[in-house]
Amino acid sequence: MSVRNRRIVDPEMIRRNVEAIRGAVPASAEMMAVVKADGYGHGAVTAAKAALRGGATALAVATEEEGRILREAGIRKPEILVLGAVSEESVEIGVANDLTLTVCTPDMVRICRRAAEKLDREAAVHLKIDSGMGRIGVRTREERDAVLAEIRAGSRVKMTGVYTHFSDADGGLDGERYSRAQFEVFLALSEGLGVRRHCANSAAALRHPEWALEMVREGISIYGYPPVETGLPLNPCMRWEARVSYVKEVPAGAYISYGRTWQAPRPSRIATVTCGYGDGYHRAASGRAEVLIRGKRAPIVGRICMDQMMADVTDIPEARAEDPVVLMGTDGSETITAEDIARWSGTISYEVLLSRGSRVEMETVQGNGEAEENDR
Repeated sequence: MSVRNRRIVDPEMIRRNVEAIRGAVPASAEMMAVVKADGYGHGAVTAAKAALRGGATALAVATEEEGRILREAGIRKPEILVLGAVSEESVEIGVANDLTLTVCTPDMVRICRRAAEKLDREAAVHLKIDSGMGRIGVRTREERDAVLAEIRAGSRVKMTGVYTHFSDADGGLDGERYSRAQFEVFLALSEGLGVRRHCANSAAALRHPEWALEMVREGISIYGYPPVETGLPLNPCMRWEARVSYVKEVPAGAYISYGRTWQAPRPSRIATVTCGYGDGYHRAASGRAEVLIRGKRAPIVGRICMDQMMADVTDIPEARAEDPVVLMGTDGSETITAEDIARWSGTISYEVLLSRGSRVEMETVQGNGEAEENDR
């Protein structure tokens, strides 16, 4: 049976990307691979295991539940940091699964301590510093010292790291100035704490390897989409495919799709493709997107529908029903990336990678180059 719509992930490419980044930062710095949001859409367990093979020594997730999934998949030894602020509702999941929790208030420390006492365990925490992101974290020495005092006031809570996050590390000159100011704030508030420091995200690690400190924290770059220019061989790890379900010939003047936004300027051949915004392809790309059919670019015409989209294959006379369609990836000498789809949609590559609809099949390339179905 032909596949309607699928995304295929190559974990070996993730491993190679991590290995390339490891070679570009100081050898003394460890790497934390960010695999939150289901590994940026690539599959959290797949991405985590590939990153560890590539040289990452720690992982980061957004929630305790994401961390538990990794532990239950057999990822036992590496540190897994939960980037979101700890809360009463989920703290026990974190402590029970040996996750490292993020704290930035004395009350958060107390939350961790109560859970650790209840479970007769120790809670590992990282202190988050808000150096200018404006999200979570201590902002002053007074706030920092209050958290440290609460940690020292009792047992069961051990601080093993301190970190911050840059808000504009991939920006222009003004962003560069702001990032430098953030770095100075972080250094001032983290000095003398005697734990690992990490602040360099994908953009900062590539632009400023000297900011690596004891650890870098890599997200989008390990999936092949570095946010800044780099000479490193970082390649996308995901391919998105659909198929042609129908090909028709229409006369000049014929309208295609909802709203009659596209009218054939000549007698045309139109292919219907088995993907729409219900599968995660952004409707905003209507009239701008392209797909690859038989190694050639075909423009998407008319509005993208919930389940289908239409491509003009007038200049691809060999196109037929059941032909594979590459939405993202390489076919012959042509390539479409998540950044291309993001540009057509008015968004960012992160959102494209994360946009998979629930009915899109997910497959992982195995060592022999074949794909294995993971999830539907």
